[in-house]
Amino acid sequence: MSTQPSAQAMKPLTAARKLDVYLPATPVEFQQNAITRDELAALQSDPPQWLQELRRTGPHPKNLVAAKLGISVTALARNGIDEALTTEQIKVMLAEMPEWLSAERATAKRVREEDRKRAAAADKE
Repeated sequence: MSTQPSAQAMKPLTAARKLDVYLPATPVEFQQNAITRDELAALQSDPPQWLQELRRTGPHPKNLVAAKLGISVTALARNGIDEALTTEQIKVMLAEMPEWLSAERATAKRVREEDRKRAAAADKE
């Protein structure tokens, strides 16, 4: 991997976002070096064991945690969930379904329904 970001490379944080992984959970070599577009493409097409495991078990970045819980990233923050969660922690949370999570899921469902209605109305125009 490259050492400095350039026009042909990206910062590790950018690469982690494109791979949908939590940067602090990646190997040190990944965290400390710029990633070229070719290297990113190789990681996407043939993920190494560490990437496969990270995607399977986490910890996951907030956007994936929110998606797996069926809520928004804002809802996570509103309810004090600021850290990355593992797949197991997400499963436990879904099984226990705390009151706040149930309420946030209902809100997210309403928002999605309203968005669908607005989109359908816009399509008719």
